[in-house]
Amino acid sequence: MTIQIRSVSKHFGAFTALNGVNLDVAPGELVALLGPSGCGKTTLLRIIAGLESADAGSVLFSGTDATHLDVRERHVGFVFQHYALFRHMSVFENVAFGLRVRPRSTRPSDAKIREKVMELLKLVQLDWLADRFPAQLSGGQRQRIALARALAVEPQVLLLDEPFGALDAKVRKELRRWLRRLHDELHVTSIFVTHDQEEALEVADRVVLMNRGQIEQIGTPEQVWAEPASPFVYGFLGDVNLFHGRVEHGQAHLEGIQVAADDHASVASASAVAYVRPYDLEVERPGTGRGGIPVKLARSLVVGPIARLELERVDDAGRGIIEAQISTDRFRELGLQLGEPLVVNPREARVFLADGI
Repeated sequence: MTIQIRSVSKHFGAFTALNGVNLDVAPGELVALLGPSGCGKTTLLRIIAGLESADAGSVLFSGTDATHLDVRERHVGFVFQHYALFRHMSVFENVAFGLRVRPRSTRPSDAKIREKVMELLKLVQLDWLADRFPAQLSGGQRQRIALARALAVEPQVLLLDEPFGALDAKVRKELRRWLRRLHDELHVTSIFVTHDQEEALEVADRVVLMNRGQIEQIGTPEQVWAEPASPFVYGFLGDVNLFHGRVEHGQAHLEGIQVAADDHASVASASAVAYVRPYDLEVERPGTGRGGIPVKLARSLVVGPIARLELERVDDAGRGIIEAQISTDRFRELGLQLGEPLVVNPREARVFLADGI
């Protein structure tokens, strides 16, 4: 099933949750709505589900207007962050619930329900827990049961709202890999909400970056990471260092350093900001003749193959801490000491004109 969102807006009093949002989701696609709290991603998901109504705009399922359809008519499966399992029901009965409450004319027989439920429990690899109750399960197991329950009614669309948000980091990582494998088997058109960039980039076919009720960028995980369309996207996806300065004819002059700004070759002179990833900074001792931003090593954290450095600026611009990442081998080779004077130079930077921010 395709999903088409057309000029959808939603207000809560004076607060604009969504402002003219447009989005197309292809059949069988897994799309992540990614952004900070309050950006509108959950509101959009609830409008697609029919749990919330839009003030303006429309929602279409495979070309059919579903804007005013009741939630029960949309054939949508919804998985919440906090599982929403019935505590007094066994795992089996939780998954069977959606089938048992169907009108008598469309309700499967008890034998068919049992067959369907056990098939789903095997799919989520929890058939051995059929007789247990939610309180006897781990958080990860509960979330898989919630997903099985959502799939039991054979939804045309699967919607997941921060599905792993209540779980610890290790379980989250295991479950998102599992979700990706499950989706590859089922190919149900799916949208999930998350504020975790790693989760979105690892699981989704496409990522929709949202900010202040609007879509900032849509693309594959590779596209949004490598080609961020705005300063917000660049800053939201991973750690960055921010440098201020001016662009003049394709060169950015930034607080004592100079970087190429090929996108702005026609700009004679304008204020600009440059975003530099920590791993795109070269860290050296002074005296190489290259210049750079003078800093001193304030803190180092070596984790596996990566050394994370906090570098305190010691120049007149003095804008606090610069974060850099180098290999552990390089860190040991340099033999860096706390308080030692160093210089940093960006190997790569993304420059934006300040008036476009």
